[in-house]
Amino acid sequence: QVQLVESGGGSVQAGGSLRLSCRAPGFTSVNCGMDWYRQAAGKQREWVSSISTYGSTSYSDSVKGRFTTSQDKAKDTVYLQMNSLKPEDTAMYSCKTSGKWWCEDWGQGTQVTVSS
Repeated sequence: QVQLVESGGGSVQAGGSLRLSCRAPGFTSVNCGMDWYRQAAGKQREWVSSISTYGSTSYSDSVKGRFTTSQDKAKDTVYLQMNSLKPEDTAMYSCKTSGKWWCEDWGQGTQVTVSS
């Protein structure tokens, strides 16, 4: 089991940027990748992005071109750089290990609020 801790959320005006971090000691040693999800109030959880153990990335259409995920294996940390933020990006953002059947750990989330 991998413990995940997100940080970096906050409040920002539309057009601004935030960088979320997901620290997950040991996630690379168990060959897991990392996904980011978000859930807005009253809505279903939505997949945002993925990064594999090899560093390949993928994004939902709603964030493609604005968000970038990266990893620093030495720090056991995955990042989500969010640029050109919109009010509809407001949500609780969570990271989750992925890529293998045993990679099913979630963090508690960090709130992102974007005002217009």
